[in-house]
Amino acid sequence: MKVFKFESRLWLPRPIHEVFDFFSDPQNLEELTPSSLQFHILTPAPIHIRQGTEIDYRLKIRGIPIRWRSRISVWDPPHRFVDEQLRGPYRVWIHEHRLTEHLGGTTCEDTVNYAPIGGALINKLFVANEVRQIFKYRTQRLQTLFPNPLNS
Repeated sequence: MKVFKFESRLWLPRPIHEVFDFFSDPQNLEELTPSSLQFHILTPAPIHIRQGTEIDYRLKIRGIPIRWRSRISVWDPPHRFVDEQLRGPYRVWIHEHRLTEHLGGTTCEDTVNYAPIGGALINKLFVANEVRQIFKYRTQRLQTLFPNPLNS
């Protein structure tokens, strides 16, 4: 099974605790996901995140309804957490979020290790671009939600 890696990095002009608090609220995932995916959290709120927390979602990929369950496998506030797909459209999906204080704000680094069903061909034709587009959207939303006052 071929596992692919996607990495993203973004600096936000806010303290690490504020950024971590935002990411640790699962309801904010809907805000960071393109509307075309029709992403909704199924687990009733409030969801208290800690190591071992499982969360159920519903979304559509290319119009196909998908159920997704993830587990928080690492919980290290305010620096790092990892969510892993237990059930969903991938053979493997492990998403590590790392936050570090930097230049008066917070650097957010995401590393996703994933293995799509269908392997390298499906990744090349569809998945790699879709993952890039989802994180591009996420970056744009985060820059809007946490604007840099120097750019105003």
